[in-house]
Amino acid sequence: MSLLSNKTALVTGASRGIGRAIAVTLAQHGAYVGINFHRSQEAARETLHQVQRTGEGMLLPADVSQEKEVESMVGDFVEAAGRIHIVVNNAGIYQRASFDELEREQWRRILGVNLDGAYHVTRHALPHVPEQGRIVFISSQLAFKGSSHGTDYAASKAGMLGMARSLARELAPRRITVNVVAPGTIDTDMIGGYTQEQKRERASLVPLGRLGTPQDVAYACLFLASPWADYITGETINVNGGLYIH
Repeated sequence: MSLLSNKTALVTGASRGIGRAIAVTLAQHGAYVGINFHRSQEAARETLHQVQRTGEGMLLPADVSQEKEVESMVGDFVEAAGRIHIVVNNAGIYQRASFDELEREQWRRILGVNLDGAYHVTRHALPHVPEQGRIVFISSQLAFKGSSHGTDYAASKAGMLGMARSLARELAPRRITVNVVAPGTIDTDMIGGYTQEQKRERASLVPLGRLGTPQDVAYACLFLASPWADYITGETINVNGGLYIH
């Protein structure tokens, strides 16, 4: 029997990178996957194509910063899948800016997607999450160590930690676990502007000697979504190769 057989999973920001790897990995292990995306429909279709190689899923367009869109998205998924056993709050955006360059509009947009989006999705999904359900937040190492060029991003990811720990306490009587995965430097579009030399330099700072991959993060999510993690809640798994140990 597959690890996630007869389970359903809603993964936000799943059109590429970490979100795609999570969606595909959960499908490979038996879950029916809802693939949320905002603008990248072609990329989301590629995620669905990869999901359908081993499992089943559906596309769920929505801007997670907009609560009405999220409410509609969750309704569509529940209509198709029945319940939501696993919620992965992965959707996130990042724009490099020092604090003195950071305009209020950008601040609101980053927190709107990264933190408000996680709130909207969790709020509307929860009524459909049964006992032994799983909620996973994708945070960042920057939530712990800060950033000299992304105060807004670091703040949004740190907010996820408080949200997850509080929800873990609140939802424990319902046997719903809430955990966080905090990636380090992962080789995705977020560092797509780096040259190969810059990537090698970043990798040289990592004790394990390489950049992370989306699959590294996906495996941590699979563990937290599975029965293996039934007695783990309110925790953060750092997937950073030892770059930031705390």
